[in-house]
Amino acid sequence: MNVSRLIPTAAVAGAVALGLTALTACSSSDGADRKNGDKLDVVASFYPMQFLAEQIGGKHVSVTTLTKPGQEPHDLELSPRQIGGLTDAGLVLYLKGIQPAVDDAIVQSGAKHVTDASKLTTLEDHGTEAGADEHGHEHHGDEAGADPHVWLDPVKYAEVAKGVGASLEKADPGHAADYRKNTDALVTELDGLNTAYVNGLKNTATKTFITTHSAFGYLAERYGLTQEGIAGVDPEAEPSPARISEIHTIAEKNKATTVFFETLASDRTAKTVAKDTGLKTDVLDPLEGITPKSKGADYIEVMRSNLAALQKALGAK
Repeated sequence: MNVSRLIPTAAVAGAVALGLTALTACSSSDGADRKNGDKLDVVASFYPMQFLAEQIGGKHVSVTTLTKPGQEPHDLELSPRQIGGLTDAGLVLYLKGIQPAVDDAIVQSGAKHVTDASKLTTLEDHGTEAGADEHGHEHHGDEAGADPHVWLDPVKYAEVAKGVGASLEKADPGHAADYRKNTDALVTELDGLNTAYVNGLKNTATKTFITTHSAFGYLAERYGLTQEGIAGVDPEAEPSPARISEIHTIAEKNKATTVFFETLASDRTAKTVAKDTGLKTDVLDPLEGITPKSKGADYIEVMRSNLAALQKALGAK
């Protein structure tokens, strides 16, 4: 496990105390979740939660995200004000297991209006790819081995969307009808995305793809593919010579053509492996954030770009 990604509980507790003090001085107790006029104040932990809040909440919510665009979510460190803001939020949306700092801060802050997206669908263990555990595949969540990357499966993401919609209805019942309407529209769009993946990946020359970030286990399982992670969930971890050799063997055996890297991390590992194995490189975006480098302006667009990249790499017919 990469200990640099974990913030000690004591440090978080201290930050919480500072954050709560700062926030108490500048907010009243009778409208803390309505700081933006009549809008519900929603705090999202990172982009996949932000997207759901914005799409379902629409004009009735004001959404802030704890993770800035371009920031690697796993490495997030929270300011005292961010931590204190969790207590005053009308709703906090997060996904337990992705950001240890956020998990700890929510517990320490005592935030009352919280929705954990990992509880809105079923988590599975995707840490069994060759070499994944040996190379530091981190396991967070309520059960050992639980993979938190559910948003990369449109079907599971739709399940999460329904749960988020229900949470918004509960937090702001006056606009429940709009939240239901927006949820239905988003689920329909995600259903269409799922259909595009099913049809687009039905006939391919190979079913194996190689990635520096083992984030695509749910996607692979959904569409009958095999993910081969180079170095577990850390996209910048240095692969061992043995793992590079193993990847070479896997690529030859399964006719894999491409090593995928992501937008929020260095492409050094992908290029090293590609050079040593004679493979190509391309981007497969785990959608942990949207930046100018992203191949799309939002979740739907980037997922369609990912589909195109997979079709090319897998030899879709």
